[in-house]
Order: sequence, then C-alpha cells, then structure tokens
Amino acid sequence: MTGTRSTARWLLPAIAVLVWLGIGGVAGPLSGKLSQVTTTEASAFLPASAESTKVADELPAFTDTGFFPAIVVAVRDGGITEPDREFLRAATRPLAGAEGFGPAFSPVLPSSDDAATQQFVPISTDGRPRPRIEKLREALADPPAGLTVAVTGPAAQAADLSGAFAGIDGLLLLVAGTLVLIILIVVYRSPILPIVVLISAILALALASGLVYVLADAGAIELNGQSQGILFILVFGAATDYALLLVARYREHLGEQDDARAALVSAWRATLPAIAASAGTVILGVLCLLLSDLNSNRSLGPIAALGIAASFLASVTFLPAVLALLGRGAFWPRRPHPAVDPAEKDTNPGGAPADGPTDPRIGAHSDAPAAATGSAHRIWQRVAAFVAAAPRTIWLVTLAVLVTGAAFAPMFRSDGVAVNDFFLGEVESVQGAELHARHFDAGVGSPTWIIADEHWAEWIVRHEGEAPGVAGAAALERDGGPVVRDGRVAIQVTLTDDPDSLAAQATVERLREDLSRVPHALIGGATAVDLDTRLAAEHDRNLVIPAVLLVVFAVLVLLLRSFAAPALLLATTVLSFATTLGIAALLFNGPFGFPGADPTVPLFAFVFLVALGIDYNIFLMTRAREEARRHGTRKGMIIALTSTGGVISAAGIVLAATFSALAVIPLLFLAQVAFLVAAGVLIDTLIVRSLLVPALTLDVGRRIWWPDPTVDPDRPAGPAADLRAPHRE
Repeated sequence: MTGTRSTARWLLPAIAVLVWLGIGGVAGPLSGKLSQVTTTEASAFLPASAESTKVADELPAFTDTGFFPAIVVAVRDGGITEPDREFLRAATRPLAGAEGFGPAFSPVLPSSDDAATQQFVPISTDGRPRPRIEKLREALADPPAGLTVAVTGPAAQAADLSGAFAGIDGLLLLVAGTLVLIILIVVYRSPILPIVVLISAILALALASGLVYVLADAGAIELNGQSQGILFILVFGAATDYALLLVARYREHLGEQDDARAALVSAWRATLPAIAASAGTVILGVLCLLLSDLNSNRSLGPIAALGIAASFLASVTFLPAVLALLGRGAFWPRRPHPAVDPAEKDTNPGGAPADGPTDPRIGAHSDAPAAATGSAHRIWQRVAAFVAAAPRTIWLVTLAVLVTGAAFAPMFRSDGVAVNDFFLGEVESVQGAELHARHFDAGVGSPTWIIADEHWAEWIVRHEGEAPGVAGAAALERDGGPVVRDGRVAIQVTLTDDPDSLAAQATVERLREDLSRVPHALIGGATAVDLDTRLAAEHDRNLVIPAVLLVVFAVLVLLLRSFAAPALLLATTVLSFATTLGIAALLFNGPFGFPGADPTVPLFAFVFLVALGIDYNIFLMTRAREEARRHGTRKGMIIALTSTGGVISAAGIVLAATFSALAVIPLLFLAQVAFLVAAGVLIDTLIVRSLLVPALTLDVGRRIWWPDPTVDPDRPAGPAADLRAPHRE
C-alpha cells in the first residue's frame, strides 16, 4: 500500500507534466504562424455601420479596388533631369504585371516646380504589401547622385506597419523572458525555480497562441499586430504573477511542515481561490471589450481572455506538478525547512518579533532560516508596523500625493494622431510623405470618395470642389460620361492636406456636415476610414470603461461579500489610473514630445490597469479577510500585508517589466500603452496597495467588511481600538 502511494505521489504529477509538454508540442508551432493570420487593414476593423465601410462596399462597382497605390517620389534640389526620369522608368518598368503589382504603372509625373516627380504603383490589396514594397524599394535603391527617392503612399505605410511587427513573437519572447528571468533569479535566489516558472509561462503562451491561431484562421476573430503583442505580454505577466503567489505560499508552508507534498497541497488550496478570482476578474474585464464597435478592440477581448485562462491553467496544474516532483529541491540552494519542530510549534504558536508583527503560525523568536521567514517578510513587517502606527496620517498624505498627480490627467491628449505619427524613429513612408507634400497636392494618390445619387453629382462637384481643404472634385468618368451604377455616381475628391493627417480628417468631417442635406450621400476613402476608426475608438472608450468598473465591482462584491471593501478598492484603483494619466500627460507633452495619443490608448491602459491592478488588492484583501476571521481586522491586515507584501510587489515589478517590453516595437501606440500600464502597476503595487489600502482598512476597522457580520464579529465597531501601535503579545 505504501508503495502504491509512493508511486501515485510522482506518477500523477509526471502525467500532468507530460500532458502540458504535449500541449506545447502541438500548440507551440502555431504561435509562430500568428503573423500569417494578422491583418493591418484599418478598414477591416470598422463595423458595417461605419460610413466609410458602406462606401467600401459600393466602390468596387465603380473602380478596381483590388489595388492600392504606392507613390514613388523623387526630388532633386537643382531640378529633375532627363537621366533621373529614365532611371525611374527603367527601375519600375520590370515590376509592372509582376505578382502583387498592377498591370500598368502611371507615367513619371513632374511637379509644378520641376524639382520632383511622382509615380503611382498599384499594389495588390491581398494583405501582403510588405514583400512588394521591399521589391520596389530594392529596384530604386541606387539612384543617380543627388537624386533622393522614397516610396510612400497607403501601400508603403501598410508595409512599414507590417514591418514594425516583423518578428514580434521572437522579439517579445526574448525581451520579456529575459526580464522575467532576471527578476525571478533576484526574487528566488535559485537557478531552478525561475526556469520552472518561465517554462510554465511559455507553455501557457503556446496554448493561448494555438487557440488564437485557430480562431483567427477560421475568421472568428480579427487579429492584428497590436493584439498579438499584448497577448504575449499579458500571458507572460499573468502566468508569472500567479506563479509568484503560489510559490510564496508554498515556501511559507514549507517553513511550517516537514512533508513537502502536504505543504504544496495546503498552499495550492489556500491560493487557488485568490488566483481563480484574479483570473476571473481579468477575463470578465477584458471581455467588456466585446461591447466595442471597432473589431480590433472587440477581438482583443476574447484574445486576452484566452491568454489569461491559459495562464491560470498552467499555473494551477503544470507548475504544481513540477513543484511536486522537485519538492524542496526547487528552492536549491536555499531550501526552506520548518523553523521549529512540530512539538515546539504546538506550545509556541506565535508572537511578534521585536521589529514588528509576523504571521502567528511562524515562531516569533525561532532560529528559522531566511527561506522560512525571509528578508522580504522582515521588510514588510516594518512596513506594516509603520502603517499601523498612524494609518490616518498615512492615507491622508498618500491620498494627497495621488490626487496631485491625478490633477494633471485632463491634460492627457487622446483625440487621435496622424497616421504618419504612428511610427517611432525614421520610416521611409513618412519621409516620403513629407517630400511629396512639399511639391504636390498632398491628397493626390489617396482620394476621398463621395458616392451619391446621380442627380446630385453636378451640385456636389461644384459645391464641394471649392470647399476649404479640397483641391478639387470630379465625378468618375468613362467614355466621356459619368460612371453610373444603379443610379449612383462616384465622385473623387482630392484634399489639400496629407490624407493621413488630422487636418484631412477635419476636412472630411466638414464635408459630411455639408452633405448631410443630400439624401443617401456617403463619404469614404482612406482618410474617412481613419476618421471613422478614431470616432469608433472614442465611442468604445466611453462605453467600455464604465462597463469594466461595474463588472469588477460586482466580482469584488461576490468575492469579499461586502460592499464597503469593493467600493474602497475600486476607488483607489481608479485614482491610481488617474494619477498615471496625469504623470503620463506631463511626460508625453513635455520631455517625450509625443504628438498626442489614439483614443484606444487610455481605453487599453484602463482595462489592463483596473483588471490587473485589482488583482493585487484581491491577493491582499482575501488574505486579510481570511486572517481577520481569526485575529480581527487590525491584526488580520497586518498579517496580510506582511505575508503578501513581498510577493505582490515582486508580481507588480514583473508585470511592469513585461509590459515595458512592448516598447521595443517602434510604434507610438504600444510605447504609450507600455508606459501607462508599467507605471500604473508600479503606482498601484508600491503605493496604493502597500500604503493607501492597508491604512484605510486599519482606519475604517471592521466596518470595511460591511455588511458581512461574520468577519471580525467580536471587535469594537469603531476604529479607535484598532489605532494602537503594534505590540508584542
């Protein structure tokens, strides 16, 4: 019988490990194929109700929409020469009709000052512009001396955007994995545990990526590079956070029990509710993105939810299985052991050391090794003692600091940026657009389209062709007459501003307002797509943020069985977010010199900060509630802060580090989201959860659990008895 139990002790964990390795073997290769099912077309993310989407549906009846233009712009200070023109014609001629290129290119067209030329090269809209643009740029790579050549236009921008995400899976995996490994080595001071946790995160990522690939390949969700990057970072951060919580509780129990397997089981049971609640909160929070109009935002909801679910499963199955097989050896060379023998523990159940309170299950004056009590515990004992000595003063001062930062939040500009500002660093399509705008009408090559009933065509051309911001308007013609389809005509409008600029979007807004009197008139095109995307993002921001707050509050009420604690936790988390926005506004508008932010930046930052930031409050308050039932609210919070302070701080640093890895992708959107989430998590972890929430809880006292009368039932109703400094028992 003993042999059977001994076999079961390693057989079941070994089977679990093998199952996960099998999942990794099947799903892992699919993660490398995610780039094959991503799209960079902004129009694909708009809802069917968007005006530009309706135009895109009608436009194929008038003109070939299977291609979009790249613009070859050439500039010479002294004026374009005939050899320059011949070079341009000879370089591009062999590509006409090649795979991915249109059958014919435009002539090399001169500017009015003869200092520049432009040539329109049609590129297939099959979703793979990058290799075609690379081939075009290679053909133009050796121009005559003094001639500057650049490839710009919608196709080139799409190619450069695709290039920014090139190798995203390997790059983010390397950067995030390295950061997590370094932090875990510092936290655990062991070469084994960091590797185990890292493998757990990688397997979770493989599972999530495989599921996302299957759904995207089937057309069930829209996947773009931004969502792919966020998925990678989210899984790494969440899986590591859950692992830190489990391992910390496991090490704590190893310091109390001789049987490593029993310690693991008790630690797993103790942490499972908190980890499950955390994962459930994040999943429900990100699923609020399903309310979005933008398909890209809506698809990120299930993508992120799958990532969190995979992180949860790996952390509560694979990781415990490996820990069961390794036993105390996982912590080598600092294996934790009971501080005292079991008999002595029975007669000396607890007490507080001279430097502050500690968990009563650990002997106050034992000779426990650092692995059992830990230097982190000693640090957080001092923090807990500091907070408990004057909680009201601490929360008032902390609140004042956070409110000061939050006062700058209205300065955060999130009303959109020009497409050319999406990129960080030097990008050829942006440089080419600047050259093109100096010598040509900026809207040439990327027209705005108006589709209207035939009898309105003449009035629209005459009226809108002279509108501010419009260089000209003309109905699409064939054989000397307008092209009419089902009584509708297409009118091509050339804008004076760069079609990717906010000024061009403002012109489209004015045109729509002017044409509101014209029944069934629709305005579309690339600029209109950018405008509709921005407006949809603003709608999503204003709808999803309140929904996330309601969902998170409901989850906290169910978890803590209280209304007071959830309200306090949610208020402090929102304050943390506002403070982060205020700090970001000062930095983005000042030293960083950012031109603004897309409306989805604060939306994504809010969703992840609230959903993930509330995790740490869940970890803290579920432990406080557990301890308050035995020791009262005051001592329960002190024990909770002491025992969870180290692991939650480490988890926050890991999450901040992993999200900061998004900044390696040279795109403004991701750099801003990376900063907001990383800074917000650190503020929430090191200030809000370490000082503000514990101090408020100590000041409010047992009323924090209202209306649940079963928590701390014998404590005084007011906070007065809870305000004494910590004392030895």
